[in-house]
Amino acid sequence: MFGLFKKKTEKEKLEDKYQKLLDQSYKLSHTNRAESDKLAAEAEEVRVKLDAMD
Repeated sequence: MFGLFKKKTEKEKLEDKYQKLLDQSYKLSHTNRAESDKLAAEAEEVRVKLDAMD
């Protein structure tokens, strides 16, 4: 309950965005390969930013 109002750090936000993009990319890979590849590329850019933060 004490963490209820705790704001996410920039790293946590990027990790959430990365995971969301990967999930969307996987779902689209069955129907729309081109869009899936675009989302995978965006996820890769987010991963590079995460690595740079460490």
